[in-house]
Amino acid sequence: MIRTIIKAQKNYLTIRLPNEYIGKQLEVIAFMLDEETEKKHSKKKDVTFDAVSVDTRGFKFNRSEANER
Repeated sequence: MIRTIIKAQKNYLTIRLPNEYIGKQLEVIAFMLDEETEKKHSKKKDVTFDAVSVDTRGFKFNRSEANER
């Protein structure tokens, strides 16, 4: 499956297809995206890693225990 979002420059479009698509029945759908949808996809999310807090005071790592099966 191929999915791509493009901005049309002309009223026609050429698409390169993988060789395994040759001779197969394909479905092509073209529709305009809302500008709001485009903005949502381009907006980056802020990533935080402070959702979990674990108290490790007094913890001693035991390598042999960690490698037990």
